[in-house]
Amino acid sequence: MFQVKSKKKYEIDMCNGPILKKMLLFAIPLVCSGVLQLLFNAADIIVVGRFAGDNSLAAVGATTSLINLLVNFFMGISIGANVLVARYYGSKQKNELDETVHTAITISIVGGFVLTIIGMIFAPTFLAWMKTPGEIAELAAIYLRVYFVGMIPMLIYNYGAAILRAVGDTQRPLYYLIVAGVINVTCNLFFVIVLKWGVFGVGLATTISQTISALLVIRCLVKGEGTVKLDLQKLRVNKNKLYRILQIGIPAGLQSTLFSISNVMIQSSINSFGEIVVAGNAAAANIEGFVYMAMNAFYQANISFTSQNFGAGKYERINRILITSLVCVTVVGAITGGGVYLIGPTLLGIYTESKAVIEAGMIRFGYLALPYALCGIMEAFVGSLRGMGYVMQPMIVSSLGVCGIRLLWIATIFQMEQFHTTHMLYVIYPISWVITILAHMTTYIIVHRRVIKK
Repeated sequence: MFQVKSKKKYEIDMCNGPILKKMLLFAIPLVCSGVLQLLFNAADIIVVGRFAGDNSLAAVGATTSLINLLVNFFMGISIGANVLVARYYGSKQKNELDETVHTAITISIVGGFVLTIIGMIFAPTFLAWMKTPGEIAELAAIYLRVYFVGMIPMLIYNYGAAILRAVGDTQRPLYYLIVAGVINVTCNLFFVIVLKWGVFGVGLATTISQTISALLVIRCLVKGEGTVKLDLQKLRVNKNKLYRILQIGIPAGLQSTLFSISNVMIQSSINSFGEIVVAGNAAAANIEGFVYMAMNAFYQANISFTSQNFGAGKYERINRILITSLVCVTVVGAITGGGVYLIGPTLLGIYTESKAVIEAGMIRFGYLALPYALCGIMEAFVGSLRGMGYVMQPMIVSSLGVCGIRLLWIATIFQMEQFHTTHMLYVIYPISWVITILAHMTTYIIVHRRVIKK
């Protein structure tokens, strides 16, 4: 047991006081961090689109769903670390907290190594499975291989940031990403414009910036004076903590992987429409990522707030946390998603000068950006369920409600000649969100009643 006599300035007391104010203090730096992470990829796409041509733009964009497919499983496991650290922090169990931190960082190193090997060896094979157009396949393979060299630092940063988020520290990860983001953009411009390295250059710039952010977050955990501290000599796997992290994280990772599989299937369908549609989809998806990150910050806040209060036994605050996060994601999603649609041509014009590519991107905005708040609402329910330790239920509901419906749609309706259009491909996104929200809402009501009874 340990007592926290005074809060470190980077930590937030999530178990007492007003929820909205503290959730905003938690989420705003997280929004900025998410935006900066997306800028890594946005800088890649903008620079290659402007200075290396539409084929290079399409090559980088065509890899996004594949990268997510391979990475998201391990990123999902980081949710297990976040939940466990927050719970032990809330219940003031110092030894358990220390073992969880060291186990989580060890998992990130091992997972990063595995991903690097897979990406380096199988990049061309994966791209062939996705029916990547021949004109961009070789460029896409080059980008993938260079990108996957940086998997170890990428996972180290994200697991380290998950640990800090669990105790309310979202500020320092933001500072580290600012440094890494400046380095990424600088290297991008130098490698592509000056050295003419094309997709190889933007991939290398991303890897370098990810390494910098990983070193900074490790230094923070080693040198920090807060309640979470890392000793590099103690890096090892505690079997009990590994089991607990995987128990929570694997369902989240599997859900992310299934989401990515459905997105890969959709990307494969998009690839069949040619380079113009691929490029427009890539640019639009990158812009939508900023809307998603703004909403996702409140999902992350929901997990940490719910986990800490669950660990502290303050179950009466869990409903209030959910309602607060629902209001936040709805407002943020409606404003940012609507704004993206209204100034869509201008935003897409940053990525490319091709009118055809911009038109293709606007079609996607109409079906995804405008109703994007629905996605945030869906994830808010998932955050509450995971924060309470219920991970199988949201995985099953999301897998059937989102992935299952999308894959079924692609295999049936979309295959009909009269419905084989980008409009009919994109419309399945809002349809699947609405159905899944209703299912998650029902699940949450049942689970919350069960928790209160216990």
